[in-house]
Amino acid sequence: MATQHIAFYGRGGAGTSAVTSNISAALAEEGYRVIQIGCDPQNDSTSVLRDGRELPTVLEVLRNNRSARIKDVSREGFNGVLCIEAMSLLQSGDCAGRGISEVFSFFEKAAIFEEFEPDVVLYDLPLEVLCGSFSFPSSRILFDRAYVVSTQDFPALFATNNILRILSRNAQSGRAKLGGIIAHGLTGPFSESIVRDFAKRTGVNAITYLPNSTVVIQSELYGQTVLQVAPTSNHAYIFRRLAKQVIENRTGSVPTPLGAEDLRNWAREWGDRLFELEMGFINPGAAI
Repeated sequence: MATQHIAFYGRGGAGTSAVTSNISAALAEEGYRVIQIGCDPQNDSTSVLRDGRELPTVLEVLRNNRSARIKDVSREGFNGVLCIEAMSLLQSGDCAGRGISEVFSFFEKAAIFEEFEPDVVLYDLPLEVLCGSFSFPSSRILFDRAYVVSTQDFPALFATNNILRILSRNAQSGRAKLGGIIAHGLTGPFSESIVRDFAKRTGVNAITYLPNSTVVIQSELYGQTVLQVAPTSNHAYIFRRLAKQVIENRTGSVPTPLGAEDLRNWAREWGDRLFELEMGFINPGAAI
């Protein structure tokens, strides 16, 4: 089976690393050989997979050893997931785009995927403040599909719309199509409705809705995945089901992001609905 390369994008704070790590854990639990590559500039994408143990970034290692191998830049995590952190802007101060390009050049030169022979490689890619080369950093390592992790708040959906714009441009040239939106950290049915409507307006599929839960916070405090801390919890089963969807879904769509004015008008519509809900207003005919 050919290695699948799957990207997960999200605004900082949307929970992209938590979602990606728990999907990695669930896939490894099913016997898949998994690599997770954290491209988060804070160097903490794979933290819960490796019990919070220190892992040098690829750029750190390359600065001291240009002949580095896979064992020098990786650590085996939960259920055998191979954890790799690309870089830390907090330490290097480098441009994210240039840094990621250097990292992916190293992957190709070191034949990292040929050596480990993974079934799937998951990429954690925060995007909202980073330059364009960060979205598709290699001409030879192409993503099979991309997913966007988003909460229901407007800044996250604004960032998601920007990500959809980039994915739409690249999908037209034959690159990764969008597998769907993963709604994360939802606070209730109203929040779910916001994300569901946004997905409908942009022509994409919202493949799962993850409610806000203390079990996710607890697992992060322990430096472990939800599957380790609460293996029989509702969230653990949701992540297992999500992992199955991600690995088995071989299709994707080309999103149609909203224009700036359409996005603003859409947000105002939902602001009005929220106001009416809080004030107890019922529009004529709403209860019929």
